[in-house]
Amino acid sequence: MPWFFTEGEIPADNYIIEGETASHIAKSLRMKLGEELTLVTPLGEQLDCVIDSVFDGNVSVRISDRKPCSQEPDVEVTLYQALPKGDKMEYIIQKCVELGVTRIVPMISARCVSRPDAKSLAKKQKRWQKIALQAAQQSRRGIIPEVCEAVSFKQAVKISEANDQNIIFYEEGGDSVRKLIDQPPKTLGIFIGSEGGFEKSEVELVTASGGSRATLGKRILRAETAPLAALSVIMFVTGNFE
Repeated sequence: MPWFFTEGEIPADNYIIEGETASHIAKSLRMKLGEELTLVTPLGEQLDCVIDSVFDGNVSVRISDRKPCSQEPDVEVTLYQALPKGDKMEYIIQKCVELGVTRIVPMISARCVSRPDAKSLAKKQKRWQKIALQAAQQSRRGIIPEVCEAVSFKQAVKISEANDQNIIFYEEGGDSVRKLIDQPPKTLGIFIGSEGGFEKSEVELVTASGGSRATLGKRILRAETAPLAALSVIMFVTGNFE
């Protein structure tokens, strides 16, 4: 069943879908009267709907069932991702959203080769957020993960202090994720480097603020592989792949 998000809550039993979503339903999916789709509200209410009519570029639906959306993992993971080269960030965002990330904070660390200016970053962020939306719809998430403004590494560490636990994945080793996550936290931050990894001073900055150093095994993973591996392991050890 096609899956979409609404911008606001829906108290009534009928709703009119407008704009790009309506166009996608009517023109791309070619959905007809009587077909079913699912809407998810910002507060996580899942609405099972039936199409009543398609008119003037809009889609009118009747809500047949309401229930809390149960698609979200019980650990909220924020990915602090050092900017990789090229379009790798798009791939990282898409796959991490599918795997259950809650928020993505792009950051510029010491070894980042990619260092876009503010105007370019703003344009990229808008595209990244759209990719997150599309991935959330495809994977039937209960939320649209936020892709935040890019920040410096120091700013990212400061922001991460609000999390219950933080882990930085370091190519020179650390503890296993299973050992570090003995009792699953409610909010968890993970730091992943770009192609060159992290400077030792950056790792020390995270550990000095209460974070832990972790490993993903003996092999060195690519910048676009490491966040997917880290998130997959976290979802497994916290029981969110069951």
